[in-house]
Parts: sequence; structure tokens; C-alpha cells
Amino acid sequence: MEYTKLGNSDLTVSRICMGCMGFGDPHNGQHSWTLDEGHSREIIQRGLELGVNFFDTAIGYQSGTSEQYLGRALRDFAKREDVVVATKFLPRTQEEIAAGVSGQQHIETMVNTSLRNLGTDYIDLYIYHMWDYETPLYDILEGLNRVVQAGKVRYIGISNCFAYQLAKANALAEREGFAKFVSIQGHYNLIFREEEREMAKLCAEDNIAMTPYSSLAGGRLSKHPGETSKRLEEDSYAKFKYDATAKQDQVIIDRVAELADRRGVSMTEVSLAWLLTKVTAPVVGATKLHHIEGAAKAVDLKLTAEECAYLEEPYVPHKLVGVMAQNTPAAAKEQHVWSTGNQNLE
Repeated sequence: MEYTKLGNSDLTVSRICMGCMGFGDPHNGQHSWTLDEGHSREIIQRGLELGVNFFDTAIGYQSGTSEQYLGRALRDFAKREDVVVATKFLPRTQEEIAAGVSGQQHIETMVNTSLRNLGTDYIDLYIYHMWDYETPLYDILEGLNRVVQAGKVRYIGISNCFAYQLAKANALAEREGFAKFVSIQGHYNLIFREEEREMAKLCAEDNIAMTPYSSLAGGRLSKHPGETSKRLEEDSYAKFKYDATAKQDQVIIDRVAELADRRGVSMTEVSLAWLLTKVTAPVVGATKLHHIEGAAKAVDLKLTAEECAYLEEPYVPHKLVGVMAQNTPAAAKEQHVWSTGNQNLE
């Protein structure tokens, strides 16, 4: 495993971040394909054995049970100071807005709930899950700064935003003396490269870490034609993101398979090796042991410039999908894919 600093922070992270969206009670949340606690623990333990020290979850994953599974596993298998735990918080709900709950109060409630779920005293990287048009940016940044000052959070990150939004937020934070965002978790992989237009350039200039999600496109970049999985069959949200462009994306996927066969490695290794030339640490979900084993191997695979160009050449522009398709003021009041479910928030 290789390690690097996370942007402008003091956090040392593995080049592979284990995404924990696949962990959690399958009967208590958005996804039906998530793993129970026993199987989640096996994969977390294997990741630790392979040198993974960076784990990403969210309060919105399976009503908080993803955070709970991760927290218990890390307490049993690792020292707290040896791992970097990232989790994400959601915007204020319409009910909170109607009740007059401020952005600062909301963040305090969210972070306390996640700390309780994780069973830890602090969160290494606390991530703003999606842009909140319903709450003043100042309130968000002040709320985040408060939990940093209180020692509940070490650093803050952001997910699902435009480059101008990240630049605007960090400029305001700098002006006010607040904590600044050190990372961006966006949607980025070989078949969805819209982050390269502006976000990647901003991050390179300001040393903001890129830790993209959907790094294997919900498994599409790791499977030969005909191969399937429970997630591929049941993840309706991933189908919503990728089915419309499946024909044009298949050209790239075929090149991944061809290159993997030529190099005698897996498609996972090729897809992630390409992404590792672009970002700090991709977030890689794992629902089987070989998923995290393949991800760890990708760190050792070095693609040539010619191989990278061959993989990139067929790409055509894509429309924004998923959470980013809802990143508009008009969509702010619509129901988003994530919620806190049936958790007791206090």
C-alpha cells in the first residue's frame, strides 16, 4: 500500500479509501444489497491487513447502521489513531427549516449522531454530503468551524458540488478565519470524467485532495460482459446514473477488459490504476473480499502514458447524473436519494 497526505491536512491516508456504502442493515435503508455486520467486518478487517487506513461512510447509509458497523469493527481490529475515518452529513430537512433549526444547530445534531454511531470521540474528515441551497453558506461554514474548534472534527471535506461552489466556500472560510475544505468527493471514473473540466484544475492549484466516489461505476468497470452481481442487478440508483449512456460507455469498458487481459490483471486493477494517476485516493466500495484485494493491487499497477491515452480516447461528454443532477436551487426542495432514515437524532 502507498500513503499520501490528504490535501492541505496533516492526515496520512492510504491511496485506496474503503467506501462503506455497501455495509449496513439491508432491511433498514435505501439499498437491498448491503452486507450484514458479520460480512462487513470481514471486509474491513481484510482492508486493514492490506494497509487500508482510510474509511468513508455517511449518516445517510442504511439509517446509520453503516457507521455503526464500521465503528465497532475499527474498535476491534485497529487503534483509533492509526485509521482515518470520514463520514458525511446531510442538509437540513424541510421539517427542520420549518421549525427554525439553524444550520449551526443542524450540524451539531448531525455530528453528535455520527459520533455516537461510530463510537468515537472525533471524526477525522467530516464531509458536507451535498450542496444545501436552503441554508446560508456562512451558517454551514460557521457550524463546521464550531465542531472543529470543539475537537469533534479534525478536518472538513465536501461532496457533490461544482468547482465554483468549492472555491466560493473556501474563499469565505479564509476571509472569516474558518476551517477550509481540504478534500472533494465527486463522481469520477473512466466512464464519467466531467470532474476534469474545472474541479480537477481547482484542486491541483489549491492542493485540495480528490477522493472520488463511484470509482468503478457501480461495478461496471470491473466486470467482463456477462458477469453480474447482486448490486448490479438491484442497485436502481446506479442504473439511473449509467444505463442511459451504456452503449457509449461500453467502448471504454471493452478497452479496460482488453488491457486487463494483455497485462494479466483484473479490470478493477486497470480502472483504478488509471484513476490513481488523477486523484489522491479513490473511494472503493467492497462487498466481497476480492473487491478490496483487487483495489489494493491497483496501487502497484503502473500504466504507461500510451495505455492511459488508449483508455481515455473514446470518452464523450456526459450529462450530470445522480446527486449532481439535483445541484440546482430549483431541485433543493425535492426529495434526495439520501436521508437519515429512522435514526434518533439528538
